[in-house]
Amino acid sequence: MTYTVSPIGFVRSCFKEKFAIPRQPQLAPAARGVLELVTPFDQGDAVQGLEQVSHVWLLFLFHQALEDKPRLKVRPPRLGGNKSMGVFATRATHRPNGIGQSVVKLDRVEAGRLWISGIDLLDGTPVLDIKPYVPYADIVGSATNTIAQAAPGLIPVQWADTALLQARSHANRLEEPLVELIEQCLAQDPRPAYQIPTAEREYGAQFWDLDVRWHYPQPGLIRVLEVILAKR
Repeated sequence: MTYTVSPIGFVRSCFKEKFAIPRQPQLAPAARGVLELVTPFDQGDAVQGLEQVSHVWLLFLFHQALEDKPRLKVRPPRLGGNKSMGVFATRATHRPNGIGQSVVKLDRVEAGRLWISGIDLLDGTPVLDIKPYVPYADIVGSATNTIAQAAPGLIPVQWADTALLQARSHANRLEEPLVELIEQCLAQDPRPAYQIPTAEREYGAQFWDLDVRWHYPQPGLIRVLEVILAKR
């Protein structure tokens, strides 16, 4: 038996590519976006009451990771990307139906638009449903997960003087907490865990309309090199 679902909206996100997106929601509070609802859900009636809610669950599609053949095992980044585990024991993007879920902070509600933060969603993500976060039901104090018992450790982020000036200038232009966004995302070390980069190797990712480049001058340290407008 098959079922058909349709998006109720699409996310306009600060993340324009998959690399450097936090691997879980709420790990980068400065990561912000807008959920733009589509007809008929772009009417005020559909979001009436959400102004009383601080956080919502979003059910969405990993639209750039959809696959015809289901995977039974995956290699989650949390385990270094080199150890297999059953797909249902992970939150890997490669899922039988490509469905993900994230709890995000609801900053503002308007007819047809929800401003959200703490997101881990790629720009253009199709959203299938919105559900209010209910603390008394959604917080399970006795819950355990020995695979991921705590958030990943953070590594220090340093800035080249020019890069910091660039980031602050673009932050004013965008009216976004850009410096905080870059630091929060890079501190989680987005590179594959099995890579040991040399000091000369540079990495890059796009945040909003900007290309950000960084390197690892020594193990356990990131240095941001440049923050410039992305080439169109």
